Amino acid sequence: MSWLLLILAGLLEVVWAAGLKHTYGFSRFYPSVIVLSAMALSLLLLSYVIRSLPAGTAYAVWSGIGAVGVVIIGIVWEGEPATPARLFSLAMIVAGILGVKLFSH
Repeated sequence: MSWLLLILAGLLEVVWAAGLKHTYGFSRFYPSVIVLSAMALSLLLLSYVIRSLPAGTAYAVWSGIGAVGVVIIGIVWEGEPATPARLFSLAMIVAGILGVKLFSH
């Protein structure tokens, strides 16, 4: 159950990190509410998960999901480049996340 909550926390990190741009410095109400809510829930879930998983493992997976997710959103919706080097780098992050998960207790 902890791993599922950690994945959900990571996906919420994607929501707030990708949405941050749309708040315009928190000057737009609804995007700001969505971003702040996703931030709070993401951190709440992360803090819950680290009671049963090692903090370093949980944080690495959480931040990795966030980083990969935001880059993918940037490529798909924001028109950022999807160069081979960039995609390879994303694959390395995913490999690192899987490695941290597989080799944790």
